[in-house]
Amino acid sequence: MSEPAETPTEKLAHQLLQKAAPSRTVYEDLIIVPVFAIFVALVLGGLVMLATNVSIDTIGRSYIALLTGSVGSLGAISETLTAATPLVLAGLGVAMGFRAGFFNIGAEGQVLMGGMAAVIVGFSFGGLPIYIHLPMALLAGVLVGGLYAGIAGWLRAATGAHEVISTIMLNLISFRLVDYLLKVPFIQKAGRSDPISNAVLDSATLPRLLDWVDPNMRVHAGVFLMLFMVWFCYWLLFKTTIGFEFRASGENPDAARFAGMRSGLIVVLVMALAGALAGLAGANQVLGVLGRASPGFSAGIGFNAISVALLGRSHPVGVLIAGLLFGALEAGGRQMQVDAGVSLDLIGIVQSLIIAFIAAPLLVRAVFPWGFRGKAASRKE
Repeated sequence: MSEPAETPTEKLAHQLLQKAAPSRTVYEDLIIVPVFAIFVALVLGGLVMLATNVSIDTIGRSYIALLTGSVGSLGAISETLTAATPLVLAGLGVAMGFRAGFFNIGAEGQVLMGGMAAVIVGFSFGGLPIYIHLPMALLAGVLVGGLYAGIAGWLRAATGAHEVISTIMLNLISFRLVDYLLKVPFIQKAGRSDPISNAVLDSATLPRLLDWVDPNMRVHAGVFLMLFMVWFCYWLLFKTTIGFEFRASGENPDAARFAGMRSGLIVVLVMALAGALAGLAGANQVLGVLGRASPGFSAGIGFNAISVALLGRSHPVGVLIAGLLFGALEAGGRQMQVDAGVSLDLIGIVQSLIIAFIAAPLLVRAVFPWGFRGKAASRKE
């Protein structure tokens, strides 16, 4: 007698169990492909510099400056962590959406809205102690970011509107809404005609960690918040029922619905969680680095978070590593510009090349066939 065919639910569970215990091929896609992609991107970045009449000596000095500017000193590490923290937080939000099969392209707008909420709470409520005022400001960023992204989730669940379109439109709305809010007398700094907010009070500022060593070191307590959120997202995805439903919906939406999972509720929860994490990234910036809001204070963090989530394969630990890499590229890129006179745009080229190769793992496998044994191993098995 032939064995009965797997039901959709059994097939889905089997797929998720394979994800929980990945084969060597999956390991190669998560670890080895990104390493080779980074190597190729750096080599091609050097060729781009050669093509623009940059000498080999300058290329060597620029890459040394990239290394020393990112991890070569305590100050460099401080800058890397400062740049990486919001990228990881926003990247976690994008990754959570990817895991559930939804494309949250609106992280930039959610960063802006969460940051604005944190600023408003941060310069209000004077006289509160830091252990009350700072959590209030952070929570404001989380709630407003989550509510703003939840609009796209509700539209998807209620009307079927695709989240890519709705989140892009919400991005555009957020840009203009921030410009308007920064002109509101209650928010705009007194005596200024340009759009800039009041400064965040000391009681709502994320404490700097190394100012006792050097006042110029900007790394702050948001690093610990970021690490906690990496753990929380991992726990939520892989240790809870709702996380299983997120992953099940992303792996096979039809089987998830057949198993009784409420797809409408899942999309709203996923988008709200993604927005909350992006809003926290915005709050991190204004409360820990900038101290106030101005037009475009997000500086593209929400857009770069998409790259971070892709490079990290939408895994919380992978997002952490990818965020640290992008933070190192940003911090080291500034040093490259100072020491070697190389344009900062080169870092954008290197980042784009990394993402291009990450998105084409078959190309990386073709270029470096000796670095992969997944197919051979699977044939032996």
